[in-house]
Amino acid sequence: MDDAYDWITTPLTGDLLRGALELERTAHGGLFPHRLPAAARARGDEQVVQAEAQPSGVRVVFRTPATAVALDVRRTLMGHQGLPPLPNGAYDLYVDGEPAARATASGGDVLMVDLSDGAREVFPGDPGSVTFTGLPARDKRVEIWLPYTETVELLGLRTDAPVSPEAPSGRRVWLHHGSSISQGSCADSSATAWPALAAAAGGVELVNLSLAGSALLDPFTARALRDTPADLISVKLGINVVGADVMRLRAFGPAVHGFLDTVREGHPTTPLLVVSPVLCPAHEDTPGPSAPDVSGGEVEFVALGDPAETAAGKLTLRVVREELARITAERAASDPYLSYLDGRDLYGEADHAELPLPDRLHPDAAAHRRMGERFGAFAFGPGGPFAAVGGRG
Repeated sequence: MDDAYDWITTPLTGDLLRGALELERTAHGGLFPHRLPAAARARGDEQVVQAEAQPSGVRVVFRTPATAVALDVRRTLMGHQGLPPLPNGAYDLYVDGEPAARATASGGDVLMVDLSDGAREVFPGDPGSVTFTGLPARDKRVEIWLPYTETVELLGLRTDAPVSPEAPSGRRVWLHHGSSISQGSCADSSATAWPALAAAAGGVELVNLSLAGSALLDPFTARALRDTPADLISVKLGINVVGADVMRLRAFGPAVHGFLDTVREGHPTTPLLVVSPVLCPAHEDTPGPSAPDVSGGEVEFVALGDPAETAAGKLTLRVVREELARITAERAASDPYLSYLDGRDLYGEADHAELPLPDRLHPDAAAHRRMGERFGAFAFGPGGPFAAVGGRG
């Protein structure tokens, strides 16, 4: 602990957090933010549980005149056997809505994953903290965005002046579900993942229910979306279904209908936007499964399916887009609040030529910024599906 400041410790409570669906009080007295409720976590596999525990879009929010802020955490970093360590997750600090600082936390456990067989081993570490200093000495709104790459147990909040909860903003709540791309993969931080940038452009509060590797049309995820209060909803579907090779065309269509039906049970008139996959050349015409290739010392994803099997119903991104467009158009005939966006309008052929996918699957930080700008202009701009103010349905 830095003795240069006369720290005031504030207990972390739910009124200081945004973007989590559930908060778990831990054995250490801290708070663990979850992006899926317990009932959904009980239905998912290990990958779902890991993804939902990585707090993309979750932020600590409060008002204070403090010039120094420290967040004490017990984090878990991921690593891959035989590969260089992954970079530390970024904690972004915003002051009155403007980016002010970025830092990483000290300490932490390390979860090592063997990509060849999925074996996992945890190497325990010490609790740590992330500290920001030099903040303006005036009353202000402070947001600390947690990283999308680490799990984070929040142990305490320390400041050199008192804090108080921020009053509800009154802004519309946008609930988004997608894959690792929407969770933030290859973005600089959770706050600069494309959904967060789009939310800032649209002036809305983001709840990011994206699940890396696990946007698989699972019923428990649909129920979580159904039961979460929201003014706007989007679901970005397809890349994980293709990459995991979990279903064929015959099953995909009914699964999409069932997923949307469940969401509509809780939100019958909420604007609902279906987004198809962004461009990924590896899977445009080649089915899954996809698998990581580490032969070059870095992770690259390759498609292992046979394009000839598409005729027998195996899914490619091109097939998925056609099916999502068809389903959305049919449903929109009786659902005026439903709309569709082709993911290639966010990242397409020209973008790939300029900003190629670094691991052949995930857009890089510059592409995230472009996608956020484009989604914001499309969805929240004049005539966009999220432009009109509407009540929760």
